[in-house]
Amino acid sequence: MHRTFKLLTALTLLVLVGPGLWAEPSADLVAAAKKEGKVVVYSITSRIANAATAFEKKYGIKVEAYNLKDGELIEKVSREVGGNIAGADFVISQDSGRVYGQLISTGYLVNYVPDSMKSVIPAKYQNPLVFQYINKVFIFNSEKTAKPVIKNVWELTEPKWKGLVQFKDPKLEGVNQNFLTMLTSPEWSAKLDKAYQDLYGKKLALTTKNAGYEWIKRFFQNGLILGNSDTTISENVGIKGQPATVMGLFVYSKTRYDEKKNLALTPMTEVEPFSGFLYPAFLSMTKNAKNKNAAKLFIEYLLTAEGFAPWSKDVGAYSSNPSVPIDKDDHPMSFWAPKLVDEDPAYLFQNRADVEEFVNTISSN
Repeated sequence: MHRTFKLLTALTLLVLVGPGLWAEPSADLVAAAKKEGKVVVYSITSRIANAATAFEKKYGIKVEAYNLKDGELIEKVSREVGGNIAGADFVISQDSGRVYGQLISTGYLVNYVPDSMKSVIPAKYQNPLVFQYINKVFIFNSEKTAKPVIKNVWELTEPKWKGLVQFKDPKLEGVNQNFLTMLTSPEWSAKLDKAYQDLYGKKLALTTKNAGYEWIKRFFQNGLILGNSDTTISENVGIKGQPATVMGLFVYSKTRYDEKKNLALTPMTEVEPFSGFLYPAFLSMTKNAKNKNAAKLFIEYLLTAEGFAPWSKDVGAYSSNPSVPIDKDDHPMSFWAPKLVDEDPAYLFQNRADVEEFVNTISSN
């Protein structure tokens, strides 16, 4: 199956254009949405609350926004839409493998691309409609040195990094498990195999299925510290006065707290064969949406610079609409894409259970 969601490495989201690139929502849609007067959204991002406030102010339409964890959202939508129970009119979801297998292929979620966005958003990101991309990157405590502390991910399996690396428990967030699963794919296991040979000048001796599984095993068994939130991990890594240099693999957007929390966080962007990973969040209507027009209007709003403002004000958030500018201190997607592991929902849906079982086994040893 071809990689429907593969990132275009040439894509850049640092294209600044005038607001007239897309048309305003049609008067008929706005009128119909106002007649419904309400819209319900389930979201994996808490910033939906700020977008909802701005949308209500702009259109006078009441928004009921619920922030859910990715697994909770998938289960709730499956139960409600599957049972024809009124719930969300549209959702912002992540964990692409499960969304693909449990919500999209079942017909519980319906793809909708506003007419005004069909010529703006790259076709690659229209089915399912991508709302944004988020990245997680290797970030280290730079109090002692600003120079990157690793050049190759296999270094993290060496004794010198034992007990000094943190990562959110993949049992608590699907995208972290997706990242590990993607490493076992033919593409990424081959890259990891080459990176090992480049670093050590010899072939990798496997004790597992391939180089992806091998790196995961050695990474976890080198004293990897599993945290329960990226926020906590960022604070644990960045706090000053630590005797040893530590690092983590967590959401790049957490670097925005450097000054506010007096942290020393510096991302590494030139690590072989990857500096972290990237994952999409989708915008989809539910099959049994009650307020269809209001949902369509809100989806269209979220794809504009105004609607995406709660996210674009910080680093680490990239709209699928290339006309929406990124934070001034960030890099465009054309910079990040070649450096990060991306998601292939079909591969994830078919292989994640096996990798989960493998990770559970090595974590318990």
